[in-house]
Amino acid sequence: MVRLQRTPQMAGFTLLEIMVALAIFATLATAVLSASQYVLKQTVAVEERLFAAWVADNQLNELRLQSAPADGQSQYAVHMAGRDWLLRERISATPEPRLQKVEMEVSLANRDQPLHRASGWILNSDE
Repeated sequence: MVRLQRTPQMAGFTLLEIMVALAIFATLATAVLSASQYVLKQTVAVEERLFAAWVADNQLNELRLQSAPADGQSQYAVHMAGRDWLLRERISATPEPRLQKVEMEVSLANRDQPLHRASGWILNSDE
């Protein structure tokens, strides 16, 4: 009696399966990279807006400590957090003689677009 020998089956992936898996992983990696770049850009933008708000708050508090700032417009260069900021302020009178209105815009020194706008009131101590 002649016995037929069975050839062992090869185990593993075909070239087509490997190529499909690589294409899927490449697409996922591209999506993750794109999302991480977006998050990084947003983080930098939020940090810039936060520092701009701090610059405006600091200037408003300094004005509140002065005796009577004069009405008009001013522009200052401020260095904070390793960056140069441009602060524009406008102080104006209000219908209430004891108060002055302050409007501020803060931007990075090399950009024209303001990152933060703030307004507040200060007590006119001369009245």
